[in-house]
This record gives sequence, structure tokens and C-alpha cells, in this order.
Amino acid sequence: MQAKIFRNKNKLMLTSGILIVIGFMSHFIFKNDQIFEISFIIASILGTIPIALQAYQALRVKVVSIDVLVTIAVVGAFIIKNYEESAIVTFLFLFGAYLEQRTLNKTRSAIKELTDMAPESALMKMDNGEFEEVDIFDVDIGDTLMVMTGSKVPVDGTVISGEGYINEASITGEAMAVEKVLDSKVFAGTILENGTLQVVADRVGEDTTFGKIIELVEEAQDAKSEAERFIDRFSKYYTPTVLLIAFIVYLVSKDIELAITILVLGCPGALVIGVPVSNVAGLGNGARHGVLLKGSEVIHDFSRTDTFVFDKTGTLTIGNPEVSETIYYSDRLDDALAYLSNIEKESNHPLAKAIITEIGEVKTYTVDQTEVIKGGGIVATIDGNRIAVGNIVLMRQESIELSPQVLDDAKRLEQEGNSLVLTSVNGELKIMMGIKDQIRKGVKEHLQALKDLGVKHLIMLSGDNQGTVDVVSKGLGLTEAHGNMLPEDKAEYVKKLKAQGRIVAFVGDGVNDSPSLALADIGIAMGSGTDVAIETSDVVLMNSDISRLPHALGLTKATARNMLQNILIAVGVVVFLLASVLFSDWMNMSIGMLLHEGSILVVIFNGMRLLRYENKK
Repeated sequence: MQAKIFRNKNKLMLTSGILIVIGFMSHFIFKNDQIFEISFIIASILGTIPIALQAYQALRVKVVSIDVLVTIAVVGAFIIKNYEESAIVTFLFLFGAYLEQRTLNKTRSAIKELTDMAPESALMKMDNGEFEEVDIFDVDIGDTLMVMTGSKVPVDGTVISGEGYINEASITGEAMAVEKVLDSKVFAGTILENGTLQVVADRVGEDTTFGKIIELVEEAQDAKSEAERFIDRFSKYYTPTVLLIAFIVYLVSKDIELAITILVLGCPGALVIGVPVSNVAGLGNGARHGVLLKGSEVIHDFSRTDTFVFDKTGTLTIGNPEVSETIYYSDRLDDALAYLSNIEKESNHPLAKAIITEIGEVKTYTVDQTEVIKGGGIVATIDGNRIAVGNIVLMRQESIELSPQVLDDAKRLEQEGNSLVLTSVNGELKIMMGIKDQIRKGVKEHLQALKDLGVKHLIMLSGDNQGTVDVVSKGLGLTEAHGNMLPEDKAEYVKKLKAQGRIVAFVGDGVNDSPSLALADIGIAMGSGTDVAIETSDVVLMNSDISRLPHALGLTKATARNMLQNILIAVGVVVFLLASVLFSDWMNMSIGMLLHEGSILVVIFNGMRLLRYENKK
């Protein structure tokens, strides 16, 4: 029966609200006091049932909650036949609980999402030399496995034969596929985009890098679930205090009506509704500005953040490699560009898409005698012309003359964080392209806005090489930047920062970021990121618009202030009412009710100010 009542608590609240409206209409419009009284009696009973049950459960574990005070106040209002107050108090209390339920619901499916991404089977080499599909739990260290194009790598291991490109975004977060050759290391949960590999298992099951990611998320979420909301800690002292005052007054005065009046006036209507209103207004403002905040705990912690840690790819950068600069060294470039585009259309290299997109529509040629030069690029014949596309090593192998100007250009582009693609036609260098993941537009200004809001440390962690990381860091004016970091390295770094007493927000978008997102005081995911990152996070920037980050921080600071203001208003009015009842002659139930309901309107309107919040900075 209790479970059924709690499941239908919102329906009881709605019914109670309708009855209150009917009661007021009967009294003020139709002048029917009988319907007025009956409506409020029924509304009070319906609203009290779930609150009384919660109070009973709290008392069973020796906790005097606000539910206990509300229940006693409603019973007292019945004794003095103030049905209007009892109905309004219970409705407001249930409505506040409803708002909290909606805004504080942090049920996450991150663990399930991660588990679903883990490989379930593997092609294992048997004693007869044939490969057979087996359950992933049947794979042991030292077993030889085959990975086909499009398949997940089942273990952490070492390549013993074959070549291919693996998408390691689930581990490193980097968008570019990584070439794997003999003796290369591979990670479980990554995807072989092309080629075929034979791998010997080094780590299996929970010991793999991907398994550790799942474990880290589990641990971090368990730790976070123990956080308590401020209002609950406050009510721990507030509720017994009001009960004690009412009891003492009754013992001294023997006036039951006065004691009940104190309970009714002390009922925290404004306190109950004030914090949820601030939360809902702040959440609504954030949603309109592309920021999803997951509850009041998030608002409180986010408002105090002094350290932001960023993943690079897909967060500070776009996440897709683009041609940043093209340098031409000869004439007849239309033909050279057409040759380059046609060759790249037959390539599986991760930079090929960026080149094809940059060149656009060109004449189609037949590519003949294609030869892939390991670690260098591609050499092919088009329309009788020998075309070489690749790095400087390939150009030298082709005996292409590289002038001092060409070498200077190459050095500059590499220092700026570019990968180089050179193109020669019949032994003559024609084109040099610099390709890199572009920094998001306006990021530097947005980071400065965070500093203006009181953030002291801006740190970048990335799985990319340190050279590229340093280039991005220097351009953005970050406090620190660290490259070559795996997910567990990032998570350990976040732990280290928290151990130093910092309030840490981590901004990321990949599965690999989920442990750090969960471990940080505030996890912030880009809306275009993986489902796991979004579920694990506390804040989501919709449409991956990092310009919303300063607005999000400013909004949480304003919301935290607003919540504190509402608490002070609510408690201040209650203290004033109680003091007036005890120490003055002019305070009575009617005046007290007017001030009591007025305080509720004040906190509601104060909270609604957040709907108009704009980050002036």
C-alpha cells in the first residue's frame, strides 16, 4: 500500500491542487462555505498521506525530518480547524518534492553503456591452426587472436602479423586512426577500420585498459552517490528546534492553540519551495542557453569550481582533421590537385578525407600501379605521370629536390602542430599541405571569460603527442598541458588535483573521458560526445558549444546565491513570526498566515529572476 501511495504521490498533489482551486472559487465566487470547507479538508487529507508516511519512515530510523514537522503542523491545523492552511502547506510541500524529483534525478546508465561497448567474442587460434570464434572469457594471456576489418579488438595485446588502421577514440579520445604494424600495441574496445591483424593477448578481461575504464567509473559514481544536499543538513537542526519551541511554549503557557500556531507558522513552506524554485529557474535558463545541469548538487559544486581540466580533441578542438594551410611550389596546379584527390580517394589514411574535402570537385582519373610505401605514403601512376604523395621521407626516397624554403615551410607547419602531406609530379614538388585538428572558434576568449569568473587553473590533458599539445596550449594561454595520457593517467591526475584541495571540473566528450568525468567534482560533457560521457557527466553543453561554458559557470554562481537568499528569507520570516507570536500582542494567526504566504511568493519571484540571467562578462 505504501509503495502504491508513493507511486501516485504526484497524482495526489495534482488532485489536492485542484481541490484547493475549487475551494477558493466556492468561497470567493459562489459564496458556498460548505464546499469551501469540504474541498480543503479532502485536499489536506490527500496531501498529508504521503507526507505522514515519509515522516513515519524517518522516525523509524530516528531522524526528525521536515516531513515530521509538516505532519504535526497539519494535524495541529486540523485541531484548530484551519483547513485552508493545512491544505496549502501539504500542496506546497508535495509540489516542492515533485520539483526536486524532476531536477535532482541523476539515475545514470553509464555502466551499462560501457559494458555494451566491451567486446563479447574473439577469433582465437586453435591447436589445429584454424581460427574459431570463442567467448571473450575463454581468452587467456598468450593466446593468438585474429582481428578483421570493422571488428573490435578483444584484448590488450601486441601485433604479430598484418597491418591496418585502428580507431582508438574509445581509449585515447583522438579522432585520427592509428596505423598498426608488427610489434604495435593494441587496446581492447578499439575498432580496426581496415586491414587484418593477428594479435597475441597481453592483458585480458578486467585487466585491459577498457576494463579499467569501467572499474574507474563504477568507483567514482559510488563515491558521488553519498553527497548530501544542503537543505537536508539544515533541516536536521531546523525541524527539532521548531518542535522544541512549540513544546516548551505549551508547557509554560498550557495554551494548546498557541503551541499549534507556532507549529503552523514555523512550518517551512518558503523553505521547502525556495530551493526547488531556484533550481528549476536556473535549470530552465541553462536549457534555453544550451546548458544541461543535472540537479542542485551540481549547481552547488560547480559554483565553487576553481580548476578546469579539458580534454583536447572534440573539446578545445573540433575533433575532425582539416587542412590548415596549403603551399604551392609550381604551376599547372589544377592537374596536381586532381592527381592528389584521385589518389587519396583510394586511400584509407585518416588524413585522406581532409584532403579530399579541401580540394573539392576535380577531374576523375584512373589510378594505376599504386604502391603503398610503409611509413612514407603512396606512389602511383596517373595518365602516364608518376605521382608521389606522402611525407618528407618519401620525397627524399623519390629523389625530389627539397629547397631550403621547402624545409623551412615544413618545419614551421610541424611546429604549429600540423601533419605534412607533400605531392610531387614526375620528380617535381608541387604541393605541401599542413593538416591538423582545428581549435574551436572563440575558445581563447571563452577561457578568458572563465578566468574573469574566478577560475584560477586551466589545464589540458590529451592522448595526443606533447608537441601538438604544447602548440594548442600556447595558443590558448592555458596554465598547464600534458600529452600522451591514457584514460587512467587522466583519472589519476584529476585525483591528484582533488587531493590538493581544488574544486575540479573536467570537460570531455569521449568514452575515454568517462572515468575523469565521474571522478571530478563536476563532469562536463560536450553534447556531440558519446552517450557514456553524457550519462557520466553532471553538465552537458548541448551542440558542443563551448561558448556556453562561461554562461554555465556564471549561472550556477547566481543560482547558488539565489538559493542562499531564499533560505535566509524563509528562515528569517519564520524566526520573525515565531518571535512576534511569543513576544508581541499584535501578531495573530491571520497576520501570520499573510506574512507566511507572502514569504512564499517572495522566494518564488526571487527564484524566477534567474530566468532572465545573462552572463555580462
